[in-house]
Amino acid sequence: MGRGKVELKRIENPTNRQVTFSKRRNGLLKKAFELSILCDAEVALLIFSSSGKVYQFASHDMDRTVAKYRREVGLPDSSNPQFRTREFWRSEIDELKRSINTSEARLKHLSGEDILALGMRDLKQLERQLKIGVERVRSRKRRIVSDHATLLKRRHKQLQEENSRLHKRVKLKELQDGNISSGLVGENACTMFHQRIVHEEDFHNETGLPL
Repeated sequence: MGRGKVELKRIENPTNRQVTFSKRRNGLLKKAFELSILCDAEVALLIFSSSGKVYQFASHDMDRTVAKYRREVGLPDSSNPQFRTREFWRSEIDELKRSINTSEARLKHLSGEDILALGMRDLKQLERQLKIGVERVRSRKRRIVSDHATLLKRRHKQLQEENSRLHKRVKLKELQDGNISSGLVGENACTMFHQRIVHEEDFHNETGLPL
């Protein structure tokens, strides 16, 4: 019995997709090697995984084969410095695009979006990342609350000290005012007593009666 027809579409499960990639990549590299030996062909094969990792096979020198291919199809010479500069920036742009796509996908996963295609291993890893993130958020919140409480205690102590100073100043003012009042009362009493003595002496001088 022949094998059933395989439907060609993207494998959604990441684990199954990686297993299939590894098997078929090895098979393709083996076929390229066999083709170069059996048919004396110059074969160059490049494979880039979805994560950007490169796999290659060359029956001869890879750079020479690529240069030969570029000449055959009329592409610019890769040894030209200007071409290398363009290729460098094109490669940088592609790498940045892949990095952005990966970051966007990760952000969606962290927010609970687009997780239907994730396998158990990816989900467990995502769960660990979320737990670490939540713990960091809670730790930061505790630190903010602690710093705020410390600030309030310091402010409360400052207010108490200020209140104590004001209380002492009021007491001192009251004491000073009391001393001034006492001095005035004593001075008035002495004046009245002196006036009384003078009055009695005048009365004695006028009447001739003893004091």
